[in-house]
Amino acid sequence: MVSTKAISSAESYVTAPLLYKGKVRELYDLGEHYLIAVTDRISAFDWVLSPAVPDKGNVLNSLSAFWFKQTAHLMPNHVVHTDVDQLGDIVTDREIMKDRFMVTKKAERIDIECVVRGYITGGGWRQYEKTGEVNGHKLPEGLRKNERFAKPIFTPAAKNDVGHDEDISIERMKELVGAELTDQLEAKSIMLYEFARQFCEERGIILADTKFEFGLIDGEIILIDEIFTPDSSRFWAKENYAYDIEIDGMDKEPVRTYLSSTDWDKNSEPDPLPLDVVEETSRRYRNILDRLVK
Repeated sequence: MVSTKAISSAESYVTAPLLYKGKVRELYDLGEHYLIAVTDRISAFDWVLSPAVPDKGNVLNSLSAFWFKQTAHLMPNHVVHTDVDQLGDIVTDREIMKDRFMVTKKAERIDIECVVRGYITGGGWRQYEKTGEVNGHKLPEGLRKNERFAKPIFTPAAKNDVGHDEDISIERMKELVGAELTDQLEAKSIMLYEFARQFCEERGIILADTKFEFGLIDGEIILIDEIFTPDSSRFWAKENYAYDIEIDGMDKEPVRTYLSSTDWDKNSEPDPLPLDVVEETSRRYRNILDRLVK
């Protein structure tokens, strides 16, 4: 699957109408279904950066396809198929597209990002330092950065297609989507997280936190978007785990580290990423796929 060519857009390779272009994913209309194409674009601090990262889209899509299969016994998902040979003339280059798409059911998206945290780190740690809480969860005093929770906690966010999603409490989520649906999504999210956490631990990887999106088809809750990828989850190599430090993540950490070392103001378009940063980021994406799937 290793590629040297980065794909910034699938528009040249898909003949179906483009419905939506996100930071990384593109949504095409197949009539009854969607085609989701995953590009090699990379974003940080709400900016899409250049150049794109070779193989990133292949890795993200392959990991999601893998995890949707692994979790199908736990709950239904939106995947119809990932077989490029079924697409016919919908794609113009099968070799380029074969690992970076999935055909999915059309679901009504629930506008809540369902976040599960197994460890106190990142934005959760910053909340805890200030308030002793994370999204309204009152936590014990004296927790250390990166410490594992006794039980995973559910910390939802309200979806915002422009800018950052908004962290909310479970009580606020109930106001937005109803108590019954909130309880169902919390239970399903924690169930999925605990399944994947155990799977990862057996392969020397810590799944610190993750996020899900869900949709409805005829009133049934299904799993949509992506799951357990480096863009939706915080993975740590067990050998790097420690308290009280910034653990080097198995994702686009080289990009964030580089950008933080520059004088970029995060309000104007950044300069292109150096080649060594792009290569190291590409290597990390491939590595997490190899460690989890192969």
